[in-house]
Amino acid sequence: MNRNPIIPFVLIMVFGIGLMFFLSFKGLGDAEQIAKESEGGEATEEVADASPEEIYQQSCVACHGDQMQGVSGPALTDVGGKYSAEEIQDILANGTPGGMPGGLVPGNEEKMAQWLAEMK
Repeated sequence: MNRNPIIPFVLIMVFGIGLMFFLSFKGLGDAEQIAKESEGGEATEEVADASPEEIYQQSCVACHGDQMQGVSGPALTDVGGKYSAEEIQDILANGTPGGMPGGLVPGNEEKMAQWLAEMK
């Protein structure tokens, strides 16, 4: 019973090459959808009619935490005491140097700024 020791390696190679081709084609399909959303397609339409709380859950939770406690971004629990609504709106639209990117809530900056300014 002599088994060829190369067979398992060949099977792994064939499986890996097949998986690589599958993931490449899957990525090409996803790239079109990502490009569409980054150009202001479907993602901004969903956020346009949302409340500030819903917008926060969609766009801000990753950096500022689910309780506004701050994760990689600063805590927003007392942002209304530090900044005026106009300053918050400017930060939402333009971002901060080396920190928050601007334009994460397109078309909703004023609504979000008012909501955040009430957080004291």
